[in-house]
Formats: sequence, structure tokens, C-alpha cells
Amino acid sequence: MTRHETAATLAFRKARDVLLDNREDLEAAHRAFSWPQLDRFNWALDWFDVIADGNPAPALRILGSADDGSADTEVSYEAMSRRSDQVACWLHDLGVRRGDHLLLVLHNRVELWETLLAAIKLGAVVVPTYTTTTSFDLADRIERAEIRHVIAEAEAVPRFAGIPGAWTRIAVGGRVAGWLAFDTSLQAGTTFTPDGWTGADDPLFRYFTSGTTSRPKMVAHTHLSYPVGHLSGMYWNGVRPGDCHLNVSAPGWAKHAWSSFFVPWNAEATVLALAMPQPRPADVLAALRTREITTLCAPPTVWRGMIQEGLGERPPVLREAAAVGESLEPALYNAVREAWGLSVRDGFGQTETTAQIGNPPGRTVTPGRMGWALPGYELLLVDQESGDEVPDGTPGELCVSLSPAPAGMMTGYAGDEAKTASAFKDGVYHTGDLVVRHEDGSYAYVGRTDDMFKSFDHRISPLELERALLRSASVGHAAVVAVPHPVGLWEPKAYIVPAQGLAPDADTARDVFADAVAQLPREKWVRLLEFTTELPLTASGKIRRAELRERPERPELVHRLAEPEPGEGA
Repeated sequence: MTRHETAATLAFRKARDVLLDNREDLEAAHRAFSWPQLDRFNWALDWFDVIADGNPAPALRILGSADDGSADTEVSYEAMSRRSDQVACWLHDLGVRRGDHLLLVLHNRVELWETLLAAIKLGAVVVPTYTTTTSFDLADRIERAEIRHVIAEAEAVPRFAGIPGAWTRIAVGGRVAGWLAFDTSLQAGTTFTPDGWTGADDPLFRYFTSGTTSRPKMVAHTHLSYPVGHLSGMYWNGVRPGDCHLNVSAPGWAKHAWSSFFVPWNAEATVLALAMPQPRPADVLAALRTREITTLCAPPTVWRGMIQEGLGERPPVLREAAAVGESLEPALYNAVREAWGLSVRDGFGQTETTAQIGNPPGRTVTPGRMGWALPGYELLLVDQESGDEVPDGTPGELCVSLSPAPAGMMTGYAGDEAKTASAFKDGVYHTGDLVVRHEDGSYAYVGRTDDMFKSFDHRISPLELERALLRSASVGHAAVVAVPHPVGLWEPKAYIVPAQGLAPDADTARDVFADAVAQLPREKWVRLLEFTTELPLTASGKIRRAELRERPERPELVHRLAEPEPGEGA
């Protein structure tokens, strides 16, 4: 059937085109851009189906894995539109209705994109989660998110055993007793008619946060906030129509929706994804060299792995490179710049929002800075105690103005009115992140407000210490947390993964301490470290500090700097 443009389609396209037309002029983009005002909007029907109508261009390419023998897959825009209609019909026949909560536990496979589009068309509320989620967390999600339907990898089904509920059970990638097989959807009807119109403020997603410092929160987004809100990410990533965009992110995390779904398809580009759940650095580099990838977004963890693997020559058509998920250290930026002559452009956003800050194309990157406020976002920095705005050069909590609120803002934390009220107090959204604004308007990350601590009356940022540690040739990866101290209240403890080839012994510890001491003022010296083989990370590469704080100490791997403590003759 012919997909007709609606008033919502035209408004969305107009806003998008402003960003494309000003993709290398940030000031002009800020002046010209405004979020489209939409009362009714269903991104899958009003946007994707319209640009897919009669469109043979590839919407999705999934690279198979030699590990499991899976082949490459390519699906055109037109075919993806038709198939998502069929999946929507099938799910509707199974009882999926507008407002139903659907838990999605899938790898990078075509069925993931088909289901997301179908769910949007149906008006279901999608609750994505990563495929390594434990049985405990799955039970928590099913209860707290009020799940009525589950679509999961067949290999993950055993983890659902014993979880009560009358929720629909659908398995992908194999036949499982007691579960419906997703491939039976191929026999469903293909003419989809929505039950009714979709309000732009209708609920669309519930995302669980990474829980790096506390129990995961449940973030609620709408048919406006993520589909439309991700125009800011399109601008930061620099994705253009016809591009091929690779985003290295695991399904289930918000970043996957950012750059493996909305950003490239908002731009009418091709999504490229790697089928393997945990791609190796060599796999990412091989894809960059052989698959005509023009734009790349990957967390610093992946960039570090590629550097250790050996970057080699610059990929032939790679034009844009970005990083998000954790702070991008200058050493990493410089390594890629030297090898490829390409700037890895840092950016910042949250599960609660879309991309707020970034180094967009056309801007000169200053290593160590996240960039500037992106079009559609008005930001301010406030003192945590007084609530007053802080001057440039002074750390403050990053807040987003809600007058008016940007389209990419969550509606709140589902089921937690107190946390929602706290996040939106004083007429702004409080990110919980400390940053510094420089005179040119660019921002540098300091750390999470709940990670900061005082040691001997000095305020300590774990991120600052981690950056210093990572400059040491003896350190492969590092994380810093606060541990109790009888005099100073708290002291920083570093968890260190030794650089390749080095032993976790006293000699390596002395080298790490010496390198850190040479870079940090005495009051910020790391005096305690513990070697480890790996750090607990979220799928997006963020350090799970809460897990480190609860980890039992292994005395045989712990080393202390042979220096007096502050206040003890230091």
C-alpha cells in the first residue's frame, strides 16, 4: 500500500532537514532548529513506513559471525516495512494491545528490528533488556515493569524458569517447549491497520538504567521523546542520508535505540550491526575496513580494544567517529588521531534523555571535553547545595532547562514519584553529573555526583584519578572507588587491570603509583590499589562502581603506597 505523508511526517522532516542543512555550523543549527510540535505521532507509521515506501535501499545489514556460522543479512527499507506489518498483525492476533508492556531480550538479529517497529505500530510499551540479564533481574523486570508479553532468545529461556505470571512467551532462534516460535509469524496476515491514532505523549519505552551506583531505575519514554528526541543524536553523530552507520552497543541498553535504530533511520541511512553478542576488536576493525562504513559510534572500551589490537590504516570510507558511554580520555583521542587522522568526537547523554552535549562535525575537538550543548537543549550548571548557577571554570551539576522541555526528555521514573520529583525539582532536570563549562561554551566531564567523595577534606573525583592512572604504560584499565579511612573518612582505592604482559605484583604496583604521583597533587594521590583481571562493566562500557564497592578484598593482590598519609607529617 502507498504510505501517505501526514502533517506529523512533514513537521518531523522539516525539523530534521534543518539539522542536516546546518550539520557543520552549530550556531546556525541552534538558531534555526526547534522541536516539532506534535499531538499525534507514530514514528513507525508516520516516518519509517513513509520513507520505506517503494524504497529498495538497505535499511539494515547484520554481519554474521564465523563463531556460529551465521551468514550476513540485508533487508531493504521496503521489505522491513512490510515484514514489520506482518509481525504487528501476528502479535495483535496473540493479544498484544496498545499499552501492553513487552519485554524484549534479543541479540542483534533481524527479528529485533522487526519487533521494535511492530511494537511501535501497535502502541505497545517496549522494555528492552540485554541478553545476559540474570534470572533475578528478569524476575525484577517482569514484576516492576508489569510485563504482559516476553520475546526472548531461545538460549535465554531457561533463565525464565520459575518466574510466575500469565505473560505471553515467544522464543526466537529455536523451538522451546511451552513457548511460541517467532517464525510462525511468517504465516500471519500482512495488512496491518492500527487500532487508533497514537498520541505523541503515549508511553513507548521503559528502560532500566545501568545501576552503576544503585538499584536500576525504570526510565519512561514516549512516542515523542525517543523517536523525535534522537534528532540531536543524528546531528552529533553526523549521519547523513545514504550513510552506513555502525554503532557498537548491545541490545537492551538505551544506546542501542539511540544509534542502532532511531539515529540512522531518522537520517534515512543504513544500520549496520554485528551479530556476535560481544564483538572482538578485530571484528570491529574488519567491518570498518570491508563494509563501507561511513559513520561509527562506539564506547571508549571498544576504542581501547581496537588500539591494543592495532588500528592499522584508516578505514577507506570512514568519515565520522564518535564515542559515548563513559569519558573519553585524551590519550585515546590522540592515538586515533595519530593513526587515522580522524577525530573521535566525544558526546554525552543519558538513558533519561537523548544526546545533550557533543562535538559535532565541523568543530575543532579539544581532547578531554565532551563538546557543546546540542540543538534543542538549553543547559545550565548549578551548585548542589545552593542551587545557584556556577561560573565558568567551576564544577557544577549539569541541569537541563525545562522552559521549554526538550523533546528528548523522559517523563519520569516509572513507579518512583519521589525520584521523579527530585530529578525535576526547581524547574530543571538534574542529571546527577558534575561538569565544568569553559569560556568557549564547551563542557568537560568531572564525574557523577554520587561518585564524588571527600578525603581529608578534599573533594575527590574518581574520574580524574582514573584518567591519571590510564596514562601509565603499566595500566590496561582502571577504576577508582571510595573506601573507608579511620582518619580521612574516605580514601580512593584503585582497581587496576595490568597492561598486557605485566604481572600483578609489587613491581607493577610501584610503577603505577609512581606514574600517578607524578601527575596528581599530593592530596589526590592514589595510595591503595588492588589488581584484578577485569572490571565489572555495563554493556555500554560504564564501570559498575557499586559492584566494586561490594567486592570482597583479596589481600594478596592489594598494594599500598609507601608514603605518609595526609595529616601525618605529609
